[in-house]
Amino acid sequence: MANWSFLTKHGRVLLCIARDPGVRLREIAAELDITERSAYALVGELAASGYVVKERNGRRNRYIIQRHLPLPEDETHGRTIGEVLADFRAGEIARTEKSA
Repeated sequence: MANWSFLTKHGRVLLCIARDPGVRLREIAAELDITERSAYALVGELAASGYVVKERNGRRNRYIIQRHLPLPEDETHGRTIGEVLADFRAGEIARTEKSA
């Protein structure tokens, strides 16, 4: 069977940032099993598209997801990035509570 993921890498990066807005690029890379350079590019693309704002916090970046923006491919249904992330985060929390 082919190795694939339900979410795009961009979506998975957004989930990493939603979990921890102060996440480091090396942590994103490790979570997604990609290089730091790829993580940098993905975060850069999300920032260039307006979905993530980078904010400098000392020597580190903090990322702010623009949750009010619509999904790029779903402008007709009106779902926002924030709504989708909340659904995924709720599923993660429920799985964690079940296993505890």
